[in-house]
Amino acid sequence: MRVLVSSYACRPHVGSEPGVGWNVIQQLVKYHEIWAITREDNRPSIEAELAQNPVKGLHFIYYDFPDWATWWNKNQRGVQFHYYLWQIAAYFLARKLHQEVQFDLIHHVTYVRYWTPSFIALLPIPFIWGPVGGGESAPKSLLGHLNPRGKVYETLRDLARGIGEIDPFVHLSAQRSVIALATTEQTAARLRKLGAKNVQVVGECGMSSDEIEKLHNLPAPSSSPVCFISIGRLLHWKGFDLGLQAFAKAKIEGSQYWLVGDGPEKLRLQTLASQLGIADQVKFWGKLPREETLRRLAESHVLVHPSLHDSGGWVCLEAMATQRPVICLDLGGPGIQVTEETGVKISPDSFDEVIDNLANAFTLLANDPKLRVEMGNQGYRRVNEVYQWDVKGLFLAQLYEKTVNSVSW
Repeated sequence: MRVLVSSYACRPHVGSEPGVGWNVIQQLVKYHEIWAITREDNRPSIEAELAQNPVKGLHFIYYDFPDWATWWNKNQRGVQFHYYLWQIAAYFLARKLHQEVQFDLIHHVTYVRYWTPSFIALLPIPFIWGPVGGGESAPKSLLGHLNPRGKVYETLRDLARGIGEIDPFVHLSAQRSVIALATTEQTAARLRKLGAKNVQVVGECGMSSDEIEKLHNLPAPSSSPVCFISIGRLLHWKGFDLGLQAFAKAKIEGSQYWLVGDGPEKLRLQTLASQLGIADQVKFWGKLPREETLRRLAESHVLVHPSLHDSGGWVCLEAMATQRPVICLDLGGPGIQVTEETGVKISPDSFDEVIDNLANAFTLLANDPKLRVEMGNQGYRRVNEVYQWDVKGLFLAQLYEKTVNSVSW
Protein backbone atom coordinates (compact mmCIF):
# COMPACT_ATOMS: atom_id res chain seq x y z
CA MET A 1 0.00 0.00 0.00
CA ARG A 2 0.93 3.64 -0.36
CA VAL A 3 0.87 5.15 3.12
CA LEU A 4 1.34 8.73 4.28
CA VAL A 5 2.72 9.22 7.79
CA SER A 6 2.73 12.46 9.79
CA SER A 7 5.67 12.48 12.20
CA TYR A 8 6.53 15.91 13.62
CA ALA A 9 9.14 14.30 15.88
CA CYS A 10 11.34 11.80 14.03
CA ARG A 11 15.05 11.07 14.50
CA PRO A 12 17.18 7.92 14.42
CA HIS A 13 19.04 6.54 17.43
CA VAL A 14 17.18 8.55 20.07
CA GLY A 15 14.38 7.78 22.49
CA SER A 16 11.11 9.43 23.44
CA GLU A 17 8.89 10.97 20.72
CA PRO A 18 11.56 11.29 17.99
CA GLY A 19 12.44 7.64 18.52
CA VAL A 20 8.79 6.62 18.23
CA GLY A 21 8.47 8.47 14.93
CA TRP A 22 11.62 6.97 13.45
CA ASN A 23 11.06 3.39 14.60
CA VAL A 24 7.42 3.21 13.56
CA ILE A 25 8.36 4.40 10.07
CA GLN A 26 11.23 1.90 9.86
CA GLN A 27 8.83 -0.90 10.68
CA LEU A 28 6.06 0.21 8.32
CA VAL A 29 8.37 0.44 5.31
CA LYS A 30 9.07 -3.30 5.61
CA TYR A 31 5.50 -3.91 4.45
CA HIS A 32 4.40 -0.82 2.50
CA GLU A 33 5.70 2.17 0.56
CA ILE A 34 5.90 5.07 2.97
CA TRP A 35 5.83 8.83 2.52
CA ALA A 36 6.68 10.58 5.79
CA ILE A 37 6.15 14.28 6.49
CA THR A 38 8.41 15.64 9.21
CA ARG A 39 10.16 18.83 10.26
CA GLU A 40 13.07 20.32 8.34
CA ASP A 41 14.98 20.31 11.63
CA ASN A 42 15.07 16.49 11.47
CA ARG A 43 16.63 16.35 8.00
CA PRO A 44 20.37 16.25 8.90
CA SER A 45 20.15 13.24 11.22
CA ILE A 46 17.70 11.36 8.97
CA GLU A 47 19.68 11.88 5.77
CA ALA A 48 22.95 10.98 7.49
CA GLU A 49 21.41 7.70 8.63
CA LEU A 50 19.85 6.92 5.24
CA ALA A 51 23.16 7.67 3.49
CA GLN A 52 24.73 4.86 5.51
CA ASN A 53 21.69 2.58 5.52
CA PRO A 54 19.44 3.25 2.52
CA VAL A 55 15.82 2.10 2.82
CA LYS A 56 13.90 1.17 -0.30
CA GLY A 57 10.38 2.53 -0.54
CA LEU A 58 10.82 5.31 1.99
CA HIS A 59 10.27 8.95 1.02
CA PHE A 60 10.78 11.80 3.49
CA ILE A 61 9.14 15.17 2.91
CA TYR A 62 10.58 17.94 5.05
CA TYR A 63 8.64 21.04 5.91
CA ASP A 64 9.00 23.96 8.27
CA PHE A 65 8.20 27.63 8.42
CA PRO A 66 10.89 30.17 7.53
CA ASP A 67 13.00 31.39 10.44
CA TRP A 68 11.56 34.89 10.31
CA ALA A 69 8.06 33.50 10.87
CA THR A 70 8.99 31.52 13.98
CA TRP A 71 11.13 34.00 15.90
CA TRP A 72 8.93 33.30 18.94
CA ASN A 73 9.73 29.57 18.97
CA LYS A 74 13.04 29.66 20.83
CA ASN A 75 14.30 27.05 23.32
CA GLN A 76 11.03 25.11 23.02
CA ARG A 77 9.03 27.96 24.59
CA GLY A 78 6.59 28.14 21.70
CA VAL A 79 6.73 24.50 20.63
CA GLN A 80 3.06 23.75 21.36
CA PHE A 81 1.81 26.60 19.18
CA HIS A 82 4.40 25.75 16.51
CA TYR A 83 3.20 22.14 16.51
CA TYR A 84 -0.42 23.23 16.01
CA LEU A 85 0.46 25.52 13.10
CA TRP A 86 2.74 22.88 11.58
CA GLN A 87 -0.13 20.39 11.57
CA ILE A 88 -2.23 22.84 9.54
CA ALA A 89 0.58 23.33 7.02
CA ALA A 90 1.15 19.57 6.87
CA TYR A 91 -2.49 19.11 5.83
CA PHE A 92 -2.10 21.30 2.74
CA LEU A 93 1.15 19.57 1.86
CA ALA A 94 -0.49 16.16 2.35
CA ARG A 95 -3.48 17.15 0.21
CA LYS A 96 -1.19 18.07 -2.66
CA LEU A 97 0.80 14.84 -2.26
CA HIS A 98 -2.40 12.79 -2.26
CA GLN A 99 -3.37 14.24 -5.63
CA GLU A 100 -0.05 12.98 -7.01
CA VAL A 101 0.33 9.64 -5.19
CA GLN A 102 -3.24 8.57 -4.27
CA PHE A 103 -2.55 7.19 -0.80
CA ASP A 104 -4.38 4.15 0.53
CA LEU A 105 -4.01 5.13 4.17
CA ILE A 106 -2.82 7.99 6.38
CA HIS A 107 -1.36 7.63 9.87
CA HIS A 108 -0.56 10.27 12.49
CA VAL A 109 2.37 9.01 14.60
CA THR A 110 3.87 11.97 16.51
CA TYR A 111 3.33 13.91 18.63
CA VAL A 112 1.85 11.22 20.85
CA ARG A 113 -0.87 13.50 22.24
CA TYR A 114 -4.64 13.19 22.03
CA TRP A 115 -5.65 16.79 22.80
CA THR A 116 -4.08 18.41 19.72
CA PRO A 117 -5.67 17.73 16.34
CA SER A 118 -4.12 15.99 13.37
CA PHE A 119 -5.38 17.96 10.39
CA ILE A 120 -4.51 15.21 7.88
CA ALA A 121 -7.62 13.50 9.27
CA LEU A 122 -9.57 15.85 6.97
CA LEU A 123 -8.30 14.03 3.86
CA PRO A 124 -10.75 11.57 2.24
CA ILE A 125 -8.62 8.53 3.13
CA PRO A 126 -8.78 6.01 6.01
CA PHE A 127 -7.06 7.69 8.96
CA ILE A 128 -5.28 5.99 11.88
CA TRP A 129 -4.53 8.17 14.88
CA GLY A 130 -1.80 7.23 17.29
CA PRO A 131 -0.83 5.79 19.58
CA VAL A 132 -1.73 9.02 21.33
CA GLY A 133 -1.56 9.61 25.07
CA GLY A 134 -1.82 12.35 27.65
CA GLY A 135 -5.15 11.36 29.16
CA GLU A 136 -3.53 10.21 32.38
CA SER A 137 -3.95 12.32 35.53
CA ALA A 138 -2.29 12.31 38.92
CA PRO A 139 -4.59 10.40 41.31
CA LYS A 140 -6.62 12.62 43.63
CA SER A 141 -5.38 10.58 46.58
CA LEU A 142 -1.86 11.95 46.02
CA LEU A 143 -2.56 15.49 44.81
CA GLY A 144 -2.78 16.91 48.32
CA HIS A 145 0.83 15.96 49.02
CA LEU A 146 2.31 17.80 46.05
CA ASN A 147 4.28 20.99 46.62
CA PRO A 148 2.72 24.29 45.45
CA ARG A 149 4.59 24.25 42.14
CA GLY A 150 3.38 20.71 41.47
CA LYS A 151 -0.22 21.63 42.21
CA VAL A 152 -0.05 24.62 39.85
CA TYR A 153 1.48 22.42 37.15
CA GLU A 154 -1.27 19.80 37.44
CA THR A 155 -3.96 22.50 37.37
CA LEU A 156 -2.50 24.09 34.24
CA ARG A 157 -2.10 20.68 32.61
CA ASP A 158 -5.76 19.87 33.24
CA LEU A 159 -6.72 23.30 31.88
CA ALA A 160 -4.67 22.77 28.69
CA ARG A 161 -6.29 19.39 28.09
CA GLY A 162 -9.73 20.86 28.73
CA ILE A 163 -9.11 23.59 26.15
CA GLY A 164 -7.87 20.97 23.70
CA GLU A 165 -10.95 18.83 24.22
CA ILE A 166 -13.28 21.67 23.13
CA ASP A 167 -11.29 22.25 19.92
CA PRO A 168 -13.64 21.14 17.10
CA PHE A 169 -10.66 19.85 15.10
CA VAL A 170 -9.70 17.53 17.96
CA HIS A 171 -13.24 16.13 17.80
CA LEU A 172 -12.92 15.76 14.03
CA SER A 173 -9.61 13.92 14.42
CA ALA A 174 -11.28 11.46 16.77
CA GLN A 175 -14.49 11.10 14.78
CA ARG A 176 -12.76 10.64 11.42
CA SER A 177 -10.29 8.06 12.72
CA VAL A 178 -10.99 4.56 11.47
CA ILE A 179 -8.91 3.39 14.41
CA ALA A 180 -7.63 5.47 17.33
CA LEU A 181 -4.74 3.92 19.24
CA ALA A 182 -4.44 5.00 22.88
CA THR A 183 -1.39 4.49 25.06
CA THR A 184 -3.52 3.77 28.15
CA GLU A 185 -7.12 3.06 29.10
CA GLN A 186 -7.38 6.56 30.60
CA THR A 187 -6.60 8.11 27.21
CA ALA A 188 -8.87 5.58 25.49
CA ALA A 189 -11.79 6.77 27.61
CA ARG A 190 -11.14 10.36 26.57
CA LEU A 191 -10.93 9.40 22.89
CA ARG A 192 -14.28 7.63 23.09
CA LYS A 193 -15.78 10.71 24.70
CA LEU A 194 -14.43 12.79 21.80
CA GLY A 195 -16.24 10.54 19.34
CA ALA A 196 -13.69 7.92 18.28
CA LYS A 197 -15.64 4.82 17.32
CA ASN A 198 -12.89 2.21 17.33
CA VAL A 199 -10.30 2.63 20.10
CA GLN A 200 -7.55 0.15 20.97
CA VAL A 201 -5.00 0.41 23.78
CA VAL A 202 -1.50 0.12 22.33
CA GLY A 203 1.65 1.43 24.05
CA GLU A 204 3.90 3.91 22.28
CA CYS A 205 7.16 2.43 23.61
CA GLY A 206 9.28 -0.16 21.89
CA MET A 207 12.84 -1.47 21.71
CA SER A 208 14.87 -2.98 18.90
CA SER A 209 16.14 -6.52 19.23
CA ASP A 210 19.71 -5.14 19.32
CA GLU A 211 18.85 -2.81 22.21
CA ILE A 212 17.17 -5.61 24.12
CA GLU A 213 20.13 -7.95 23.74
CA LYS A 214 22.61 -5.22 24.66
CA LEU A 215 20.73 -4.62 27.91
CA HIS A 216 20.22 -8.33 28.49
CA ASN A 217 23.98 -8.90 28.28
CA LEU A 218 24.87 -6.29 30.90
CA PRO A 219 26.58 -7.94 33.90
CA ALA A 220 24.52 -8.90 36.93
CA PRO A 221 24.99 -6.79 40.08
CA SER A 222 26.86 -8.06 43.12
CA SER A 223 24.68 -9.81 45.66
CA SER A 224 25.04 -7.05 48.26
CA PRO A 225 24.34 -4.40 49.23
CA VAL A 226 20.87 -4.38 47.70
CA CYS A 227 20.57 -1.30 45.52
CA PHE A 228 17.38 0.37 44.28
CA ILE A 229 17.48 2.89 41.45
CA SER A 230 15.21 5.56 39.96
CA ILE A 231 16.03 7.10 36.57
CA GLY A 232 14.48 10.19 35.02
CA ARG A 233 14.13 13.93 35.25
CA LEU A 234 13.62 15.08 38.82
CA LEU A 235 10.08 16.39 38.40
CA HIS A 236 7.24 16.33 40.91
CA TRP A 237 5.08 13.96 38.86
CA LYS A 238 7.81 11.33 38.65
CA GLY A 239 7.00 10.50 42.28
CA PHE A 240 10.58 10.08 43.46
CA ASP A 241 9.63 11.63 46.79
CA LEU A 242 7.29 8.67 47.30
CA GLY A 243 10.21 6.35 46.63
CA LEU A 244 12.38 8.11 49.21
CA GLN A 245 9.68 8.02 51.88
CA ALA A 246 8.99 4.33 51.25
CA PHE A 247 12.70 3.50 51.28
CA ALA A 248 13.08 5.25 54.64
CA LYS A 249 10.06 3.40 56.03
CA ALA A 250 11.38 0.01 54.86
CA LYS A 251 14.59 0.42 56.91
CA ILE A 252 16.54 -2.20 54.95
CA GLU A 253 19.93 -2.49 56.59
CA GLY A 254 22.86 -1.78 54.29
CA SER A 255 20.68 -0.99 51.26
CA GLN A 256 21.18 1.92 48.89
CA TYR A 257 18.90 4.07 46.77
CA TRP A 258 20.31 5.78 43.69
CA LEU A 259 18.63 8.58 41.73
CA VAL A 260 19.95 9.27 38.22
CA GLY A 261 18.78 12.50 36.62
CA ASP A 262 18.50 16.21 37.20
CA GLY A 263 15.66 18.70 37.45
CA PRO A 264 13.86 21.33 39.52
CA GLU A 265 13.02 18.87 42.33
CA LYS A 266 16.63 17.95 43.09
CA LEU A 267 17.14 20.25 46.08
CA ARG A 268 13.78 19.31 47.58
CA LEU A 269 14.55 15.60 47.22
CA GLN A 270 17.99 16.03 48.78
CA THR A 271 16.43 17.92 51.69
CA LEU A 272 13.79 15.21 52.07
CA ALA A 273 16.47 12.49 52.20
CA SER A 274 18.22 14.39 55.01
CA GLN A 275 14.98 14.91 56.92
CA LEU A 276 14.18 11.20 56.64
CA GLY A 277 17.60 10.28 57.99
CA ILE A 278 18.66 8.34 54.88
CA ALA A 279 21.06 10.82 53.26
CA ASP A 280 23.97 8.42 53.78
CA GLN A 281 22.11 5.67 51.88
CA VAL A 282 20.89 7.85 48.99
CA LYS A 283 23.12 8.81 46.09
CA PHE A 284 22.16 11.58 43.63
CA TRP A 285 24.16 10.89 40.48
CA GLY A 286 22.84 13.82 38.48
CA LYS A 287 22.32 13.60 34.73
CA LEU A 288 24.60 10.98 33.19
CA PRO A 289 25.38 9.99 29.58
CA ARG A 290 23.21 7.10 28.40
CA GLU A 291 25.97 4.48 28.55
CA GLU A 292 26.84 5.43 32.12
CA THR A 293 23.17 5.45 33.08
CA LEU A 294 22.84 1.90 31.79
CA ARG A 295 25.89 0.86 33.80
CA ARG A 296 24.26 2.23 36.93
CA LEU A 297 21.08 0.31 36.07
CA ALA A 298 23.12 -2.88 35.66
CA GLU A 299 24.75 -2.32 39.05
CA SER A 300 21.33 -2.06 40.71
CA HIS A 301 18.87 -4.77 41.70
CA VAL A 302 15.45 -3.10 41.35
CA LEU A 303 14.04 -0.14 39.38
CA VAL A 304 11.70 2.15 41.33
CA HIS A 305 9.41 4.20 39.07
CA PRO A 306 6.48 5.64 41.09
CA SER A 307 5.28 8.05 38.37
CA LEU A 308 1.91 9.76 38.92
CA HIS A 309 1.05 9.98 35.22
CA ASP A 310 3.23 8.58 32.49
CA SER A 311 1.89 7.62 29.06
CA GLY A 312 5.08 5.78 28.21
CA GLY A 313 7.60 4.57 30.75
CA TRP A 314 10.63 3.75 28.60
CA VAL A 315 12.87 3.18 31.60
CA CYS A 316 10.60 0.36 32.79
CA LEU A 317 11.19 -1.52 29.52
CA GLU A 318 14.94 -0.90 29.79
CA ALA A 319 14.95 -2.32 33.32
CA MET A 320 12.92 -5.35 32.22
CA ALA A 321 15.30 -5.97 29.31
CA THR A 322 18.16 -5.78 31.84
CA GLN A 323 16.30 -8.42 33.88
CA ARG A 324 15.57 -6.10 36.77
CA PRO A 325 12.18 -6.18 38.52
CA VAL A 326 10.21 -2.93 38.62
CA ILE A 327 8.31 -1.27 41.46
CA CYS A 328 5.75 1.22 40.12
CA LEU A 329 2.31 2.64 40.74
CA ASP A 330 -0.51 0.91 38.89
CA LEU A 331 -0.98 3.93 36.65
CA GLY A 332 -0.44 4.90 33.02
CA GLY A 333 2.06 3.16 30.76
CA PRO A 334 4.07 1.50 33.55
CA GLY A 335 0.85 0.01 34.92
CA ILE A 336 0.41 -1.79 31.58
CA GLN A 337 4.04 -2.70 30.95
CA VAL A 338 4.68 -4.18 34.38
CA THR A 339 2.79 -7.32 35.39
CA GLU A 340 2.66 -9.33 38.62
CA GLU A 341 5.26 -11.61 37.07
CA THR A 342 7.72 -8.80 36.28
CA GLY A 343 7.47 -6.52 39.31
CA VAL A 344 5.24 -5.00 41.96
CA LYS A 345 2.45 -2.54 41.10
CA ILE A 346 1.02 -0.37 43.86
CA SER A 347 -2.61 0.75 43.74
CA PRO A 348 -2.85 4.56 44.18
CA ASP A 349 -5.09 4.48 47.23
CA SER A 350 -4.52 6.86 50.12
CA PHE A 351 -1.12 8.48 50.53
CA ASP A 352 -0.31 6.48 53.64
CA GLU A 353 -1.29 3.21 51.97
CA VAL A 354 0.86 4.01 48.95
CA ILE A 355 3.90 4.62 51.17
CA ASP A 356 3.21 1.46 53.22
CA ASN A 357 2.78 -0.72 50.13
CA LEU A 358 5.83 0.73 48.41
CA ALA A 359 7.86 0.06 51.56
CA ASN A 360 6.57 -3.53 51.62
CA ALA A 361 7.65 -3.93 47.99
CA PHE A 362 11.14 -2.64 48.84
CA THR A 363 11.38 -5.14 51.68
CA LEU A 364 9.99 -8.06 49.67
CA LEU A 365 12.46 -7.67 46.82
CA ALA A 366 15.41 -6.85 49.08
CA ASN A 367 14.93 -10.07 51.05
CA ASP A 368 14.15 -12.45 48.17
CA PRO A 369 16.95 -12.67 45.58
CA LYS A 370 15.29 -15.69 43.97
CA LEU A 371 12.12 -13.66 43.34
CA ARG A 372 14.21 -10.86 41.83
CA VAL A 373 15.75 -13.32 39.38
CA GLU A 374 12.36 -14.83 38.47
CA MET A 375 10.80 -11.41 37.89
CA GLY A 376 13.82 -10.31 35.89
CA ASN A 377 13.57 -13.34 33.60
CA GLN A 378 9.86 -12.76 33.06
CA GLY A 379 10.50 -9.08 32.33
CA TYR A 380 13.05 -9.93 29.66
CA ARG A 381 10.62 -12.39 28.08
CA ARG A 382 7.77 -9.85 28.10
CA VAL A 383 9.84 -7.14 26.43
CA ASN A 384 10.79 -9.56 23.65
CA GLU A 385 7.26 -10.84 23.12
CA VAL A 386 5.33 -7.57 23.37
CA TYR A 387 7.57 -4.51 23.06
CA GLN A 388 10.14 -5.42 20.43
CA TRP A 389 9.77 -3.03 17.48
CA ASP A 390 9.55 -5.93 15.02
CA VAL A 391 6.54 -7.26 16.92
CA LYS A 392 4.90 -3.84 17.01
CA GLY A 393 5.61 -3.33 13.31
CA LEU A 394 3.90 -6.58 12.38
CA PHE A 395 0.91 -5.58 14.48
CA LEU A 396 0.61 -2.25 12.63
CA ALA A 397 1.02 -3.92 9.23
CA GLN A 398 -1.80 -6.34 10.02
CA LEU A 399 -3.89 -3.45 11.33
CA TYR A 400 -3.38 -1.62 8.05
CA GLU A 401 -4.58 -4.60 6.05
CA LYS A 402 -7.71 -5.00 8.16
CA THR A 403 -8.41 -1.27 7.99
CA VAL A 404 -8.20 -0.92 4.21
CA ASN A 405 -10.08 -4.16 3.59
CA SER A 406 -12.95 -3.23 5.90
CA VAL A 407 -13.44 0.43 5.00
CA SER A 408 -14.88 1.89 1.82
CA TRP A 409 -14.37 5.55 0.98
